[in-house]
Amino acid sequence: MNTAVHHVKGMTCGHCVSSVSTEIGKLVGVTDVAVDLDAGEVTITSVEGIDPDEVRAAVVEAGYEWVG
Repeated sequence: MNTAVHHVKGMTCGHCVSSVSTEIGKLVGVTDVAVDLDAGEVTITSVEGIDPDEVRAAVVEAGYEWVG
């Protein structure tokens, strides 16, 4: 299992958490998504490493800004 932490701007509530988690959760190989609103962090657990461009695209699709 691989774990990666990414930073996302604009998340402020439970709906934000749900939107980001849902979009990232659709990526192939993702097994878990944990969002920390206060830190603006998304921790992704996956079978193999996930391409950061795919994560960025999922975050943007959810309506938020991917910082890295």
